Amino acid sequence: MGRSQETLGKKEVRNKKEKKRKEKQKKRAIKKTEGKSSFDNMIAYVDEFGVISSTPPDPTRKKQEVIAEDIEIQVIRTNPEDAPDFHRKGVVTFYNDSKGFGFIRDLESNMRLFFHASDVQEPVKEDNIVSFEKGKGPKGIAAINVRLFKE
Repeated sequence: MGRSQETLGKKEVRNKKEKKRKEKQKKRAIKKTEGKSSFDNMIAYVDEFGVISSTPPDPTRKKQEVIAEDIEIQVIRTNPEDAPDFHRKGVVTFYNDSKGFGFIRDLESNMRLFFHASDVQEPVKEDNIVSFEKGKGPKGIAAINVRLFKE
């Protein structure tokens, strides 16, 4: 009695599944006839100038010999005066002491940075000028080591 009591909806679902199965079989057959050259199509070669191509390098081309002693290695020393300034200056635009967070507007870049009450070294209020450092917070860049700015 298997299919005699099927409703119209069940027949449609069965027909859709059968159609999908046949389409899958067709796709598999097409892939088999194409061959297994898909990996060969993915390979890319890079020459000495950094140009990417699909053809392998010419093995008959003369390679340039490099003498290891001719390679110069040097360490560039930087002055501490040239280092970027990590201590920034900004204005507290919002601070909620009961919730324990606030925002600072950086005076140089006008970027708005979040800060948490645990990163505050001294008590701050809105419109205070503060010095701070940029650091990584849980959701992006945040202000850390927030202190009142003293000239």
